[in-house]
Amino acid sequence: MATTNNQLTYSDYVRKFWKLFGYSFGGVLLFFLLASWGFFGKMPSFDELENPDTNIATEIISSDGVTLGKFYKENRTPVKYQELPKHLVDALVATEDERFYEHSGVDARGTLRAISSLGRSGGASTITQQLAKNLFHGEGSRFLPFRIIQKCKEWIIATKLERQYTKQEIIALYLNKVDFVNSAVGIRSASKIYMGKEPKDLTIEESALFVGMLKNPALFNPTKEKRKEKVFNRRNTVLDQMVKNKYLSETKAAQLKKLPVKINFKPESHAEGTATYFREYLREQLKPIIKKIEEEKGEEIDLYTAGLKIYTTVDSRMQQYAEEAVEEHLSNLQPEFNRRQKDNPTAPFLDITPEETQKIMNQAMKNSERWRIMSINGKSEAEIKQSFEVPAKMKIFTWKGERDTIMKPKDSILYYKHFLQTGMMAMEPQTGHVKAWVGGINYKYFQYDHVGQGARQVGSTFKPFVYATAIDRLGKSPCSMIMDSPFTILKGDNNDKDWTPNNSDGKFRGLVSMKKALANSINTVSARLIDEVGAPAVVEMTKNLGVTSDIPNRPAIALGAVEITVEEMVAAFSTFANEGVYIKPQMIIKIEDKNGVVIYQGVEESHDVVNKDVAYSIIKLMEGVTESGTGSRLRWAASAPSNFLTGVPYNIRGPVAGKTGTSQNNSDGWFIGMVPNLAAGVWVGNEDRSAHFESTNMGQGATTALPIYGIFMRKCLADPTLNISQQPFKKPSNMSIDVDCAPEPNRAVADSTAVDSLAVKPDEQPGTEDLDGL
Repeated sequence: MATTNNQLTYSDYVRKFWKLFGYSFGGVLLFFLLASWGFFGKMPSFDELENPDTNIATEIISSDGVTLGKFYKENRTPVKYQELPKHLVDALVATEDERFYEHSGVDARGTLRAISSLGRSGGASTITQQLAKNLFHGEGSRFLPFRIIQKCKEWIIATKLERQYTKQEIIALYLNKVDFVNSAVGIRSASKIYMGKEPKDLTIEESALFVGMLKNPALFNPTKEKRKEKVFNRRNTVLDQMVKNKYLSETKAAQLKKLPVKINFKPESHAEGTATYFREYLREQLKPIIKKIEEEKGEEIDLYTAGLKIYTTVDSRMQQYAEEAVEEHLSNLQPEFNRRQKDNPTAPFLDITPEETQKIMNQAMKNSERWRIMSINGKSEAEIKQSFEVPAKMKIFTWKGERDTIMKPKDSILYYKHFLQTGMMAMEPQTGHVKAWVGGINYKYFQYDHVGQGARQVGSTFKPFVYATAIDRLGKSPCSMIMDSPFTILKGDNNDKDWTPNNSDGKFRGLVSMKKALANSINTVSARLIDEVGAPAVVEMTKNLGVTSDIPNRPAIALGAVEITVEEMVAAFSTFANEGVYIKPQMIIKIEDKNGVVIYQGVEESHDVVNKDVAYSIIKLMEGVTESGTGSRLRWAASAPSNFLTGVPYNIRGPVAGKTGTSQNNSDGWFIGMVPNLAAGVWVGNEDRSAHFESTNMGQGATTALPIYGIFMRKCLADPTLNISQQPFKKPSNMSIDVDCAPEPNRAVADSTAVDSLAVKPDEQPGTEDLDGL
């Protein structure tokens, strides 16, 4: 009887076991079903699995295929599996998921091992599970019940991903999603930021370094000096895993493990890198374009996450040469500017009162970030001003790199006011394609764009517009003879007082050709021409040349009493190199969405301004400037007579049409130059017009701006891949205007006493005097 009872008891246990097993299995099955149906939280739909939201950065790509920068919330630029080196994939599989090619999203063997050892023998997340986590919920909760639910959801999503994608696609998706810190999201960004190369160019040890970072990117960050040993050991662990899984021989691994960890760390940010000013200007130009695309497509486009590819007209090589030219010249000229300010009690400002100086400083303080933040925090104006008197630790810009210092914020404002600034742009006259854009000397510290934003007084660079009007309206030619002698334009409708312009050298030459007059920037000739053709006609010509600035209807504009941006000046001059056809500067060739579909195509905007004969005549006039006039320094083949003339000898041969310009008090120096297929313009000056060189020989455009053009062109001409033309400008067939002028004698009359008697007092000066003739 006891035996029977024991047997019945055993059967009961068996039944209970299978009953418990059935309930447990059903419960687990139900749990997974409920999870997959979204009972424990939203699960990704079929469309979301097909097109996961990967928050892709928008790339700005140069005309020669180089990424200039990105707009992003996460700095991620995807790569295809075919662009990944085999050893990177091998390192990833060997370290993160040895049975990756065998399982279907969940590694059963690894999961059982992890459960039986309670996680002591390592985790069991496959690459696919890690991808599921990264794509759809990130790190997740640390609360155990929630963590279990999330882990189950990862399994479900992983199996769906395995059905949806090939193994190769999963590898690519994973490497495009992972965060390598330092704003490097995805393997392409990481390769560029840490190594300065594309993923396909990574070496075995570099690939092992990146795979090693995946365990804990912050801990194994190779930029941290204190963690170099950890990074080194972790990289070598990955190499060992590659040996273990037969992806690498022991001999090769032993060699690689001896190599030190080397990186070429170049962090990417909106404020650093190449073409920073261009990228910021482009961002503003994109706003109406994106809005129009949204209206056409009927959907919102986030510039920072949409993964657009913006193909621009900028050439990365020319951009580099332009930035190098700016740095070479201004880092050399700045010490000379500072040296000449040493005895100036109001440095860097000249000829202004203490009250005016204080006004400049007060405005600069109110425009500062310090003022804005303190104002938001409720500080009074007195408290804010007092804070500018308290020394503080800060990094400052120098031409030799950033420097840590302690300085009063007020003194730092004055320090930055000393710096010479610049704006430079180059474009193709025939297409309007902008090839280089340098809006200042350092975007991180000086964010005002002196190409597209800053209109400055153009000085004698305005004179070709006067000459073009005279040739077009009056039938004159470069060989027409004009009298250079004392001349006064009487008070009239467009002139509120008598105006007597003065030549910069105080001399008069009698009869001179228009070509010689422009070459030597003779003011009286420009004044006579505008008096004859009329200021309204010159204004109309300038507007047709694409200038949108307000231009006063006065004779004084003949000498450049007009404020125009570098962008508009280069485009206007390019009209003459393009046979009289104006083309609006163009920066965008096309825009593609993340799937490579073109959603915007750049459209050329152009119109006729003058005929080919007139345009060619102006080119010949401006060639005279570089042959024997104020721009002839470009032809120098000898070394510089002064140390501040950077880049000499430029030794530029072949036709170059150009014009220098200098505004009143040497506040603005200009040079614009052209060869048949490239026009470039440069402005140099201080942020404040009251800060400038005192002497004309230092402040004129030939000294401040022309060297930047000279260095830039010398570099461009030395690069055969750019195909910069050194051929003559195309002469129209059946040319109707005489451009081949006979040689003229050098004449100069009037002594300094006569000049002084003709000079206009500063408070009576209605415009500006050219200073380039010196």
